[in-house]
Amino acid sequence: MRENYFEDGKWWVSPYNFTPEVRKELALPPRVEIHDATLRDGEQTPGVVFSIDDKIAIAQKMDEVGVERLEAGFPAVSPQDAEAIKQISKLGLKSRIFTFARAMKADIDMALECGADGVVIEVPIGYPKLVTQFGWTWRDVFEKSRDVINYAREQGLYAVFFPYDTTRARPEDLTDLCTAIMNESPPDSIGIVDTMGCATPEAIKYMVRWVKGMTGLPIEIHTHNDFGMGVATELAAVTAGAEVVHSCGNGLGERTGNAALEELMLGLDLLYGYETGYRFDKLPELGELLSQRANVPIARNKPVLGYGNFIRESGIGIQYVMNDPLVMFGTHPAFTGRSGEVVLGKKSSKASVVYKMGELGLGEITDDQSAEILTRVKQKGIEKRDTLTDGEFTRIVDDVRAG
Repeated sequence: MRENYFEDGKWWVSPYNFTPEVRKELALPPRVEIHDATLRDGEQTPGVVFSIDDKIAIAQKMDEVGVERLEAGFPAVSPQDAEAIKQISKLGLKSRIFTFARAMKADIDMALECGADGVVIEVPIGYPKLVTQFGWTWRDVFEKSRDVINYAREQGLYAVFFPYDTTRARPEDLTDLCTAIMNESPPDSIGIVDTMGCATPEAIKYMVRWVKGMTGLPIEIHTHNDFGMGVATELAAVTAGAEVVHSCGNGLGERTGNAALEELMLGLDLLYGYETGYRFDKLPELGELLSQRANVPIARNKPVLGYGNFIRESGIGIQYVMNDPLVMFGTHPAFTGRSGEVVLGKKSSKASVVYKMGELGLGEITDDQSAEILTRVKQKGIEKRDTLTDGEFTRIVDDVRAG
């Protein structure tokens, strides 16, 4: 595991992430894997439908980026979903292929028919779900799960037990369920699922330690972003010992979405020091592919993928954007396949004008001309309520020179 906070020309994050005082409080596992659910949970974004070709293309790009596990779909949803999983399983990807399943042997058989390596077995445990939606007790959940978990493992599948809405379960229900499962049908791993995205990082850390203590199993964390903390809570789970984080590319998913794949990747590698080997330079390609196939645009200030992340309008420090970007950014734009850009508008300075003149090859100007150009640039930015195009700037320069 890496312990440095910078690598020359690539990134420069906070050194306090790696101080002994901070690290001694963490229970980081030796290795963390990403289980990406874009092809299942991401498609549950309202209005998003992936074709078989879409799913194949996305799976291939995720494999290229280095995602360890792909949840390729829920075969019981439709014959098309099942066919997509079958085709993905035959691609020879390095990523292991998982399917989503209900606690039903028929769903396990579908996973086997699709050529999957593992299965995520979903059951409810959140108290609002049990008491209102299903009318079940924890024992009902156990009795529905027991034989299915055992059957999946007997068939050679890696079985993830996935009691969803975990963070709203009554302590006694979760304790009784985990105890019974471990006595009669221990899975390969167990998920802590923050279905409504309503748990704090501190609560998640507590639950990881608690469930790991009850079961001794590897812990998988699956969160949603309803309170804007999906990535934070998953990384918090890792600091308490969780070995697998679940994600969706571009933060797709129901309601406010799932923990974003690209943010987790950078967080694990740069902020916590895991030497992941992920292809960060390929993330823009993956993000654009997902945006096109899902027909969901990427916000301009979206972490990692937003097109505005390395654009600088403010004149302060403008000279560093292109020449020494780690002064202005935590990562060099090229680290994630991007480039820095200087734009002009209301917040620009004389240095911005001089830089843009050089970039566009517009020659030299006097100090008086620079001041006049800057005044007009600011006026245009205010009037337009946006930044200027290169053409608009060039016309201002020509007008000022013409007198």
